[in-house]
Amino acid sequence: MILVILSDSLMKGGTMSGQGESGLQIDSLFSLRGKTALVTGGSGGLGLMMAEGLLRNGVRVFIASRNAQRCAEAVAALAPHGDCIAIAADINDVQQRARLVQRIAEESPQGLAILVNNAGSNWGAPLEDYPDAAFDKLMKTNVSSVFGLTRDLYPALLRAANSEAPARVINIGSMDGLQVPVVQRVPTFAYSASKAALHHLTRTLAVELGPKGITVNAIAPGFFESKMTDYVLDHYRQDIEDDCPLGRIGTPEDIVGILAFLCSRAGAYVNGAVIPVDGGTQLSKGKREWGAE
Repeated sequence: MILVILSDSLMKGGTMSGQGESGLQIDSLFSLRGKTALVTGGSGGLGLMMAEGLLRNGVRVFIASRNAQRCAEAVAALAPHGDCIAIAADINDVQQRARLVQRIAEESPQGLAILVNNAGSNWGAPLEDYPDAAFDKLMKTNVSSVFGLTRDLYPALLRAANSEAPARVINIGSMDGLQVPVVQRVPTFAYSASKAALHHLTRTLAVELGPKGITVNAIAPGFFESKMTDYVLDHYRQDIEDDCPLGRIGTPEDIVGILAFLCSRAGAYVNGAVIPVDGGTQLSKGKREWGAE
């Protein structure tokens, strides 16, 4: 026997959500149009990919980077795709970070709907040569400065947030924060430790800010074309692709797709998640010796 139960709303032509058909259409679920975003480290690599993706989908985008020349070059490349403003600022410097926050408050008095904490750094060296200063620098850039910027932009995020459309904080972690990295022949102790810390900071902030109408999630990318991955891709690209179940590295569409989901209505109920975007590499990496014939 098969029993079919139809709710009153469905029998009357409604929808289960009660929001009407338009709310369930892809264009509505994934729309980003009219939002304002800040992408740190937005002048290159993943940051530039994400900034372009947001611009192409109707978002007004601020990018921040330490290097003023790279900021100018990035804006020149991004300008054809939408309204983009570059701000040269080192988020590790308290005064420069304060100027960045003030500039955004002036340029976007309605608030900041999306904060993408993408700026980060890496350092590789053997255990016996790994300097304390490098470890401290990475923990500051990849963890404490992310916390500081999110805290300082909290009022701007609050202004843009409402119960139906929360503001979004997206932290860019790494698959190396999900397991012990074995890719680099030169170890990167502080990088993997800092990204694991960032993932847990994401969860802590999600619990704190969720009730205020701000969701906090992290993306844990695998290998994409960027300055940070130039060395390993130049030397071990075939190994990297062979170790990925999908047989390739990531593309701009891959990172922009998950970002669009998390920043749109489609991802409004996702909070405190750390989402791998690595083609399954974290599940299979390290199964064989790298560089083996």
